Amino acid sequence: MIRHIFLLVFCFYYLIYNVSARDKIKPSTKSKIDNVLSQMTLEEKIGQMTQINITMLMTDSVLKHYDSVMTFKLDTSKLIEYVTKFHVGSFLNGRGVSKSSWFSYMDQLHRLNMKYSRLKIPLLYGVDHVHGSSYLKEGTIFPHNINMAATFDTTFTHEMGRITVLETSALGHNWIFSPVMDLGKNKFWGRYYETFGEDPLLASLMGTAVINGIQNSKEISPYQIAGCAKHFIGYSDPKSGWDRSPAEIPEQHLREFYLPSFKAAIDAGVKTIMINSGELNGIPVHTSYELLTKLLREELGFKGILLTDWMDIIALEKMHFVAENEKEATYKAIMAGIDMSMVPVTTNFCLYLKELVKEGRITEERINMSVRRILTVKYELGLFEKCFPDSSRLSWIGLPTSKAKALESARESIVLLKNKNEVLPLKSGGKIVVTGATALSKVALCGGWTYRFAPRSDWWIPIEMSTVFDAIKKEFSNSEVVFVEMDKLKEVEATADVVVWVAGEKEAYAETDGSISDLDLSEDQKEWGRLALSLNKPVILVLTEGRPRLLGDLFDKCDGVLFAGLPGVEGGTAIAEILSGKMNPCGKMPFTYPYKQGHIIPYNYKRSEFSVLRPVSDELHRFAIAEFGHGLSYTQFIYENLRLSDTIVAGNKSIVAKVIVTNNGARFGRESVLWFVSDEIGSITRPIKELQHFEKISLQPGQSKELVFEIIPSKHLSFPDKNGKILLEQGSFTISVNKLTKRFWLK
Repeated sequence: MIRHIFLLVFCFYYLIYNVSARDKIKPSTKSKIDNVLSQMTLEEKIGQMTQINITMLMTDSVLKHYDSVMTFKLDTSKLIEYVTKFHVGSFLNGRGVSKSSWFSYMDQLHRLNMKYSRLKIPLLYGVDHVHGSSYLKEGTIFPHNINMAATFDTTFTHEMGRITVLETSALGHNWIFSPVMDLGKNKFWGRYYETFGEDPLLASLMGTAVINGIQNSKEISPYQIAGCAKHFIGYSDPKSGWDRSPAEIPEQHLREFYLPSFKAAIDAGVKTIMINSGELNGIPVHTSYELLTKLLREELGFKGILLTDWMDIIALEKMHFVAENEKEATYKAIMAGIDMSMVPVTTNFCLYLKELVKEGRITEERINMSVRRILTVKYELGLFEKCFPDSSRLSWIGLPTSKAKALESARESIVLLKNKNEVLPLKSGGKIVVTGATALSKVALCGGWTYRFAPRSDWWIPIEMSTVFDAIKKEFSNSEVVFVEMDKLKEVEATADVVVWVAGEKEAYAETDGSISDLDLSEDQKEWGRLALSLNKPVILVLTEGRPRLLGDLFDKCDGVLFAGLPGVEGGTAIAEILSGKMNPCGKMPFTYPYKQGHIIPYNYKRSEFSVLRPVSDELHRFAIAEFGHGLSYTQFIYENLRLSDTIVAGNKSIVAKVIVTNNGARFGRESVLWFVSDEIGSITRPIKELQHFEKISLQPGQSKELVFEIIPSKHLSFPDKNGKILLEQGSFTISVNKLTKRFWLK
């Protein structure tokens, strides 16, 4: 008994002592920040708000052959100057170098910073790993976001985020500039492929899954990584279609369609947000107190870091002309709510911000607000305890399981748009003629932000990656597979059994590099397609592109069409497996693919935009070759027995919709079940329909599954006015799934 009492007393004092000791060693984050902040000079605070590009730290950049030598070296004297003189707290960027090169560089960078930083404040290092480990030679590259959205399966975007930090966290990359939460509205926009498509719900759920994969990965412990939702707000719908150009979006429209994805990111706990480089309704977003402070901070409750994009404070003077010089631009951006400037190649920001404080135009307390947010993120990431890279985890990079997940994502991201007379899957044997401008290109499958900002040739891409032609030749080993140039096509007319025409966007592009004047497929490629069709053999068109390029009547003339988008390093293999039937296609369009130039509207258009009451010809009536949600399969899914638990919704009580989906074909298949709701009459004109729920299911031949969707009025039947007030109006609604519809009433 005495022994037991002694043990209890011992345990009690042991716990008290250790809790007390723990509290002394690890006080609250707020206390830590207060302590650091109280010791910081004004110059040190401003340094924390400054982000510099790594080109300012490099002595050289050795670039030989991709698979032999590609590296960079740190100029230690420059780094020491940035740390000791300017107290810079963040750096960014990189190239697709090897893991050993990254490790050496980042280890030196972090260790020198901690050695020379007076207060030992660790660095935030940001990289545009936007579709997997985009800047890592051995890393796993996923399809781009527009493809990931076509899977309609958030497990893939979660895995993309998780694998990205699994591979890069131990390299010292503690800030991932992903995901893009902009709504994919304007199809001319050069960053369209970085979006999750044209629907707010799809963008919200896909994007938040990425954020969760980046920020909530337990397996990378003790490392933690910050995600970045970008680019707040309206960036993706410039009036001209050109990058960084003005957007004009009505307040109500902004709140209903463009804001939900960013709200979802904030609700998911995203730690940082990057700002729209352009202007919205006449005001550059970087100067908008209404958007950055009133809306983002006060209304939506965002607590983290607000970061500019590349040179965007300078752009207020040089591009937007709302500031007479860079100093005034700095004043406007900081007073609007910016916390950190991606400068990124000068230290003028440090000078001007210090002058503004000394002149009394910006208070030091305002500086403290931003520095608190930056330090908070650094503490939350555990950087004060663990900021150095870990060479023991380099073996985690490029694991077969990670590559397999990227391949699986690519397979499910490809959309079968057309399959006339079941020409697909292709039969083994015979002669397959592969042709087209992108059939031999790796870059055309990967797009921008792959191993560098925009790879100009396949030189940047790993040798082992397959082009579409390579992959088809490997997949159809029992067939004669040949590549034929455009001017040689007539020579194979007598011997070809089928033609696979691979077309789309030949070059990788990013940001302003992607600006175009029209969406038409280039005339030389159209002529290539006409020659392929003139052989009078079945023609399968494979589209490799980051946005829809218009085909005219060529779509109708092709027997089969695949939208492959930008499926990444594993994309060639995925395409070949769908052509052979090894993989049953299950992607669905995350945007509406336009038919012709001029009338380009989304699936959730307003009734007056495209009224069936207008006496128009069939040609005018056709606005798309594939609407949002369209996607064929090699099996057949039957939707039956749509029913509602009630047709009257009283107040905010929910009702339940159910439908039975059956695989009526002869092979296993995956199907994305999309539920739409239409508000028939509203005080603000309503979209013809809106996606409110989706779920992806797997069914064996003959198997059925009942799908359930709970309709919650406040969530699924409401909409905002221009001030953000949520309206829930009585009236009639229609729910639709596949081709089935039911009507109900909100009382």
